[in-house]
Amino acid sequence: MATFTLPDPLRRLTRKHQKLLYGILFTASQQALQLLAKDPKYIGGQIGMLGVLQTWKRDLGYHPHIHYLIPGGGLAPDGKTWLSCKSNTFLMHEVPLAIIFRNKYRDLLRKTELFDQIPSKVWKQDWCVDIEPVGNGQAALKYLAPYIFRVAISNKNILKVTDTSVTYQYRDRKTNTFVTKTLPGENFMHRFLQHVLPKGLQKVRTFGLWHPKQRHKLELVKEQLEPEKVTVVEVPLEPAKKPQPDFNCPHCSCKMAVVGKLSKPRGPPTW
Repeated sequence: MATFTLPDPLRRLTRKHQKLLYGILFTASQQALQLLAKDPKYIGGQIGMLGVLQTWKRDLGYHPHIHYLIPGGGLAPDGKTWLSCKSNTFLMHEVPLAIIFRNKYRDLLRKTELFDQIPSKVWKQDWCVDIEPVGNGQAALKYLAPYIFRVAISNKNILKVTDTSVTYQYRDRKTNTFVTKTLPGENFMHRFLQHVLPKGLQKVRTFGLWHPKQRHKLELVKEQLEPEKVTVVEVPLEPAKKPQPDFNCPHCSCKMAVVGKLSKPRGPPTW
């Protein structure tokens, strides 16, 4: 799982222009991942990416970042061969990935009218990218799934609401203990509403092999990764027909053939 986080000097502008800058965040991060993945030193092929946008910290602070779930390998340039990752615990280096991410974001932002509002020191500082192995991905999917449909805070974490303030709790990441915080009502609403995404913004996106247009390549990958299976088709056996009893004529004792069955005669009207 790879996590791309915007540096602090960009967050205020991003909050004002969410639809545009969230899109640039997605594009720059996925391009950086794919560019480094094509290096034979790491994978040497095309990878698949599932990205989920998250904008909040546990205390409801504004912290835009994207989590990517990435398979441990990629499809070779020939479009037929699956290239496994060099190590089960290593995908690619974070430092060059962060540099590529920063440069991609800068180049995309330069095409907009917002570029001049960014201080030049942002393009010289270190950007934050984190990559860690997550095994078969089940735990990571369980972690990401709630962020797809949930809001920034659940009702169970709101402890008290008065006419002037709101008290809520959150789990501190460092100490793993619950912390209680009380804010004026307007400040709490500001913290909450800044995480409401613009209408129509897609917060879950797929790239590379997981993009809908690449499904034909994904099918080739599945064929290579799955062992050959012999399909056994179970044909249901027809039940054995019960032998029909022989009917003999009571007069001449000859065998009689069944021609048909007479329906039950209708009885007289009940009235």
